[in-house]
Amino acid sequence: MLDKLVGLAMLVLASVVFLYYTTWTLLMPFVDNGHPLHDFFPPRVWAIRIPVILILLGSAVVGSFLSLVMIRSNRKKAAKRQAVEKGKKKA
Repeated sequence: MLDKLVGLAMLVLASVVFLYYTTWTLLMPFVDNGHPLHDFFPPRVWAIRIPVILILLGSAVVGSFLSLVMIRSNRKKAAKRQAVEKGKKKA
């Protein structure tokens, strides 16, 4: 039951963020600059900066994770190779 509630909360949050961002980027350019509706949104330059920052940050996290996995995998392979070589030397 808790997993369904968490999933619903994530879906609602994603929908709200999507609607807010869509309104901000697609509808607000057609509203006059003096309109009080502009007070609810940051400057439009951030409509580009925020996704770029998130993409760069996400790429860095994924790249770091892949690097760690590759390094650990190579260490395991090297340890196995050394164990096999030691076994051959003893025989």
